[in-house]
Amino acid sequence: MISKVRAAVAELQTLRKKMEDPAVYGNTKELTTISRRIKQLTPLEKSLTEYDQLEAAIREEETLKSDPDLGPIAAEEAAKARSRIPVLMNEIKRQLIPRNPDDQKSVILEVRAGTGGEEAALFAAEQLKMYLRYAEKKGWKAELLSTSEADAGGVKEASARIDGDGVYGELKFESGVHRVQRIPTTEAKGRIHTSTTTVAILPEAEEVDIAVRTEDLKIDTYRSGGAGGQHVNKTESAIRITHLPTGVVVTCQTERSQLKNRVLAMGILRSRLYAAEQERLARERGDLRAGQVGSADRSEKIRTYNFPQDRVTDHRINQNFSNIPGIMLGNLGPIVEALRMWEEEELLKRV
Repeated sequence: MISKVRAAVAELQTLRKKMEDPAVYGNTKELTTISRRIKQLTPLEKSLTEYDQLEAAIREEETLKSDPDLGPIAAEEAAKARSRIPVLMNEIKRQLIPRNPDDQKSVILEVRAGTGGEEAALFAAEQLKMYLRYAEKKGWKAELLSTSEADAGGVKEASARIDGDGVYGELKFESGVHRVQRIPTTEAKGRIHTSTTTVAILPEAEEVDIAVRTEDLKIDTYRSGGAGGQHVNKTESAIRITHLPTGVVVTCQTERSQLKNRVLAMGILRSRLYAAEQERLARERGDLRAGQVGSADRSEKIRTYNFPQDRVTDHRINQNFSNIPGIMLGNLGPIVEALRMWEEEELLKRV
């Protein structure tokens, strides 16, 4: 393991020398990549320095053991070093875990109703509120980008941008199919209905992350939907962007300014294309990230919300959580932490 650390520190020194080259600052993408890698490797440098000092203390005991004055002191320092080394090695093992560079990014959150009709749409709306409340508790900034309302309430689909440090690292585990089991308010016989929603958490991509050519875009404008009255949008400020090579379509209608909606829509498009590319690469490598987002079929799920039994089950870690009302109010902390620990343990197996 220490040989891996020494190799990492050697890489760090090479990267620092690269940063001395003025040419690097002319390439934004390379500069960002190098900066992220330096930030990731710096803790290993500190750990290696401490490890070498501990090893030196142990060697010094042998050198000074015959000295009546310094021998006992050296023995005491060596004993401390021997007890510290196992703890330090555990810290180093965790530092060697390959970090996802996207973990620090802001995200585009997308929630869609799956199977289950009206009940799925209602739960999709509740989930959207749940994530927005969680963002508020974390001190993140959230803004709604688009919504498509269902006939009987709820939403068919909605998207929002959540801005803050480490948002993707916390919310990425929410990507996938969520199943809800409960008795709808319209159910006269008290039967439990099962419906699904699909959640996608996309790391927000910048222009340096993925290039989008203007000639690959079809951009349409239209009027935002609304209930009418004085606030109805009388101009075509809503934006629909189609990425012709992939067929990806994004819309944004939250702003009254067509320009602002266009900027936001381009951000969503870049994030979707970036996520698709990262997913492709992850599948090639066999990473944990592969296959997070599914098809919204009842049989394909990452989590089940069982309202009658007040139980939320995350099927990836086979763990149950109670207090659904609290969870729906944005108290996702215990679930997020359990999934982060699970990911860390899985990655530790590869170190």
